[in-house]
Amino acid sequence: MGTVVKYDNIFQYNESRGVETLHPLVSVIDFSKCGPARFERQVYGFYTIFLKEVKCGDLRYGRNYYDYQEGTLVFMAPGQVVEVEVKDKPQVPPKGRALLFHPDLLRGTSLGRNIAGYTFFSYEVNEALHLSEQERQVVMDCLQNIQSELKHAIDKHSRTLIVSNIELLLNYSTRFYERQFITRNNVNRDVLAGFERLLGDYFAGDRPERDGVPSVRWCAEQLHLSANYFGDLVKKETGKSAQEYIQLKVIDIAKERIFDPGRSISEIAYSLGFRYPQHFTRLFKKVVGCSPNEYRTAN
Repeated sequence: MGTVVKYDNIFQYNESRGVETLHPLVSVIDFSKCGPARFERQVYGFYTIFLKEVKCGDLRYGRNYYDYQEGTLVFMAPGQVVEVEVKDKPQVPPKGRALLFHPDLLRGTSLGRNIAGYTFFSYEVNEALHLSEQERQVVMDCLQNIQSELKHAIDKHSRTLIVSNIELLLNYSTRFYERQFITRNNVNRDVLAGFERLLGDYFAGDRPERDGVPSVRWCAEQLHLSANYFGDLVKKETGKSAQEYIQLKVIDIAKERIFDPGRSISEIAYSLGFRYPQHFTRLFKKVVGCSPNEYRTAN
């Protein structure tokens, strides 16, 4: 596997790529002006956004390989391990940009308080953002604004303006991801159909009694998606969170089983993966508006 090279701060990364450090907490890198990278496993102590502009090798991240296409954005949060491999020699010179910013830059800002809301920092690389030419230009403009600010003498406005431009880039990325969810509608429908089948198969057997109600994370893993991407996709397509979707599936199955007079409400609860029947009764009442026993009597 090889050792993991850790870059704790912006200066260390800049130095490894032969780039001047203009600000200790943020950097915009133009890879066409850097030498060839050493392809190795790396972990960063800062947020990283890569804009790749040519196919230049495989990026291995988590369990997946991702073959970069032109105009692709990949987001990484601090602590994630990334591995870059180039199989063909000679090495293809890199082309593209990167924005690096340290969590310390965001301390006390609205972006610092809201950074967890940008869930795409926890997507897998194969769930990267594919940009149109117009979108790519918007990203380039944001990077250019940040770079201009870095070249400006640091004053009391520097941090505010830099963080504002990073926030602007992230807000545009949120919009572009929503567009991607829409334009990949067929793929999304396939995921939802797979989700529905997965839940149907799960509750058809005895797994719920053994393992409980399936979690969103488990479902995402079975569908080869990150939990965040899966959750955002389900929300976009159905208007419900993945957790709510699972709960509604549980209630649908529960309604069928309640019609069997030979099964007690407790037995039904256990068969659906609830360790405590009262938790099932509470959820049923919250969703349906009456208790399981009242539902059984009414029907």
